[in-house]
Amino acid sequence: MGFRENFASITQPNQSLAPFTHLRIGGPAEFLVTPRNRKDLAEVVAACMKDNIPMRVLGVGTNLLVRDEGVPGVVVRLTAEEFALIRVESKTIKAGGGATLYSLVSASARAGLAGFEILVGITATVGGALRFNAGDKSGEIADYLTRVEVIDKLGKIVVRERGDIHFGEHDSDLDDPIVLSVEFALEPDDPDAIVKRMRRAWINRKADQPLNHQAAVRVFRNPNGQSAAHLLERAGLARTKSGSAEVSDRNANYIVAHPGTTAADVIGLIEKMRIGVRSAAGVNLEQELKVW
Repeated sequence: MGFRENFASITQPNQSLAPFTHLRIGGPAEFLVTPRNRKDLAEVVAACMKDNIPMRVLGVGTNLLVRDEGVPGVVVRLTAEEFALIRVESKTIKAGGGATLYSLVSASARAGLAGFEILVGITATVGGALRFNAGDKSGEIADYLTRVEVIDKLGKIVVRERGDIHFGEHDSDLDDPIVLSVEFALEPDDPDAIVKRMRRAWINRKADQPLNHQAAVRVFRNPNGQSAAHLLERAGLARTKSGSAEVSDRNANYIVAHPGTTAADVIGLIEKMRIGVRSAAGVNLEQELKVW
């Protein structure tokens, strides 16, 4: 039997991924898999590795563009309760890889634990946030990491300690297929002070992003201490269009997908942006947006 038959109860073939991404565009997954528990998940990973089936994990789809033609192989969504639990014990928080970053920030604030205020306004799962080291110059999620539980490429559950993983700006070398759970160590603080910092972080982050009603994605990493947004603005690329995709006039490092936008529109606009900055400033921008 093939993959579809072996995992029929948790698999949807030829399932559109557009509803599960922030841009709401893109084609289908060959197999969309929603494991019910760790056993299901480990078996799916092992089967994919054994039969060389491409496998990807889809969180909340904020930093993702799915091509119009879709995705071959398996796309896993960790939406079952087991993957989204958050537990607070003294100064330690353990969160499932499929839990939302919003839930993690809220749980820490309610427990009077400080540090995650820096993550307010970032839309991601905990696993995804750890992979791209969510945060900014004031702090990053990796600052509070103690260990992470993963499923490795053999389908085995393994614990990675903080020192085993290298983190950079919006980046890490955490390349195991699945983040199962993450453990953090925080310090207590006055709850009112935590809430005030959360409000400031929200205002500061939203002031530098497209409007809430717009479907938009951040495109490039900041190169060598420079601002990708400023480079794009100086190159005159704000409001540049490709089809129905447009460079944001609020932050030129974001692409806004207007109604009718295709993935091909976004990909074409990314190339215009990249070429424009290389021509104007001699800088080769590194793409942050993931494209499947």
